[in-house]
Amino acid sequence: MNIVIMLILISLLVLVHELGHYLAARAFGIQVSHFGLGLPIGPILYETKCGDTKITVHAFLLGGYVSFPDDDEENEDTKDLPPDSPKRFKNKKPWQKAVVVSAGVFANVVFALFLVMFCAAYYHKLPSSKYDVYIKDFAPEVKSNIADSGLKPGDKIVSVNGSNIINSYQFIFLVQKSKFFDGLVSSDIFENKLSELKKLNPNIQDKIKTGEKIKLPQMTPEAQVKVSNNVLIGIEKYETDEIELTKEQKALSTLLDGKKEFTADKEYNLNDVAYALSDSYKPLSITVLRDGKQLAFDNLKTSKDGLLGVKLEANEIFIPVNNPLEVITHSWDYLVVNTKLMLLGLWQLVSGKIPLSDMHGIVAITKVGGDIIENYGMLKGFLLSAIISIDLAIINLLPIPALDGGHLMFLALEKVVGRELDEKIVEGVSRVFFTLLILLMIYVVFNDIFALVTKQL
Repeated sequence: MNIVIMLILISLLVLVHELGHYLAARAFGIQVSHFGLGLPIGPILYETKCGDTKITVHAFLLGGYVSFPDDDEENEDTKDLPPDSPKRFKNKKPWQKAVVVSAGVFANVVFALFLVMFCAAYYHKLPSSKYDVYIKDFAPEVKSNIADSGLKPGDKIVSVNGSNIINSYQFIFLVQKSKFFDGLVSSDIFENKLSELKKLNPNIQDKIKTGEKIKLPQMTPEAQVKVSNNVLIGIEKYETDEIELTKEQKALSTLLDGKKEFTADKEYNLNDVAYALSDSYKPLSITVLRDGKQLAFDNLKTSKDGLLGVKLEANEIFIPVNNPLEVITHSWDYLVVNTKLMLLGLWQLVSGKIPLSDMHGIVAITKVGGDIIENYGMLKGFLLSAIISIDLAIINLLPIPALDGGHLMFLALEKVVGRELDEKIVEGVSRVFFTLLILLMIYVVFNDIFALVTKQL
């Protein structure tokens, strides 16, 4: 049922977008020959006529379109319309065309603001996207040094490795990246371990022969994991310049763990031993708030399984909304913050910092949206819809032919060259990009289905 609610909300966003185009066109006296809700794929659920506009509801609801007489010269209702008729889109002034083209984007933005303001007024609060994260308890079965660190249940986690923590995911992320034997080592530590090995074993050259005994240097910690805020909030992929160990080197790390000497059971390369010894643990520094004071705890280590042994409790922080002015200001601030995050995420995707394989679409959004409504209620469902509405506006503004931004780009080019562009060229370019967008949509849907099947969502 929650998935159905999410589908209805997304379809409503598409309807709002197309209504924006429709109302703007009618305001300028442009005839709208066809108003479609859904993509023209598969059966038609409903069809009627409203004045000179045919209204069609398609079975594939997640889409929509508005067409003008210029788009379909064979339409029985519009084919007799004179070429110079003021009811035709192409006969309008450039600024009027631009308003009609951008009206869908404008409608999505206004509707997003309306949704957030409704939530603020009805629920008297808005989420801040931040959580107070507390240590609830420890897991004694986990063999880490957390229980002896001085941390206590009830401590509020302020930061980890210098990064402010605003949700449980960020804490868990940094712990997982700091685990024992993660198979990643820095070149500096490798060089140090290789030098130590050679000093302890001056008779060893590049190879350690079978049965030969060598002395091993002590395990030393690696550098702390430091990440940007973009990585922590999930809009940038975590990257490191560390060297990844081979399968054999990883196995050797476990074999050498805790030993001061090692008798080779086969021939080993000295470099491999140095790499294996370089892989240890990345210490954690956790700052907590206790009784109004900040306390720092350093050199915390995970277990050999990569667990810290901390049970967390997270309480969401809401912004109270008490009067009409706060409804407006807090709603606006909420949308501005989330729009900036979406723009930043889009840039990370375009620049390749987030792989295309991490891109998801309507199937994943519907599934995640349904889960959010089930677990957190309609407040979060409406707010997610508002964010999707802004996302639709941003995507449609991209200067890509076949999108609203592409039409605006062509209008701008017409203004620059001082004449209308060749209609056949524009149609050809738009058709190519429309095909590419369909292929991209198919790829994204495949990503969504794969993520669902493999339970990544």
